[in-house]
Amino acid sequence: MSNIYIQEPPTCGKVLLVTSVGEIEIELWSREAPKACRNFVQLCLEGFYSDVIFHRVIKGFIAQTGDPSGTGNEGESIYGMPFKNEVHSRLRFVRRGLVATAVGQDKNDSQFFFTFAATPSLQNNHTIFGKVIGDTMFNMLKIEDVETDHNDRPNYPPIILKAEVLNNPFLDIIPRIKESSSTKIKKTKHKPAATKNFKLLSFGDEAEEDEVQIKTVNKTLEGKSKSTHDVLKDPCLSSDIVDFGSIKGEGSEIEPDKK
Repeated sequence: MSNIYIQEPPTCGKVLLVTSVGEIEIELWSREAPKACRNFVQLCLEGFYSDVIFHRVIKGFIAQTGDPSGTGNEGESIYGMPFKNEVHSRLRFVRRGLVATAVGQDKNDSQFFFTFAATPSLQNNHTIFGKVIGDTMFNMLKIEDVETDHNDRPNYPPIILKAEVLNNPFLDIIPRIKESSSTKIKKTKHKPAATKNFKLLSFGDEAEEDEVQIKTVNKTLEGKSKSTHDVLKDPCLSSDIVDFGSIKGEGSEIEPDKK
């Protein structure tokens, strides 16, 4: 095993994944796999992996994550399109704790996996871009013990809570600006007004009665002015016309205060 570590090239860059099973530290081979590492680091800086589950776990093989939908059918690349494999002669699937792109076949994106053992069948088909280091290896191995269904999907998937870049090998990375919450609120306001549905809101029969009454008033007032008494037919309201001229008399005007 020691010979394997000697053959591997030195790393450059480090990322910390805070997960529901503990912290997992990953050192990066950013010189040997620059595209994969840059994609991974930038997505980490952008918070892309926060609350993303491990959607596929195969004991003795791999644990796969990186799809925000949790289905394994989606992913994202900072390049706007999938990127090609980066195969290096000194990086081989000969041990556990390796980190590699999941899709392969030159269609790489945000999805990646950890190895639980040597996986020679994956050689030259996937890009190895990092390795789990130190005691955090034991946290990574906890993922291997989760119960899964017949599709290798965990019954209670471990989650990446957040990703922190501890050592950024790409100082020129500028994280993309995501749509702000205030912009989303403004867009919501421009949506067509929804029809009121009293079956969903439990305000009682009074709400429906008020709505019917308002519609009656609006319909009656179309093209013709009406008094409140005529519209609402409330016996408490008078239908007599008030002559304001007859009310006005001497002393009816408000006089200014005398000083």
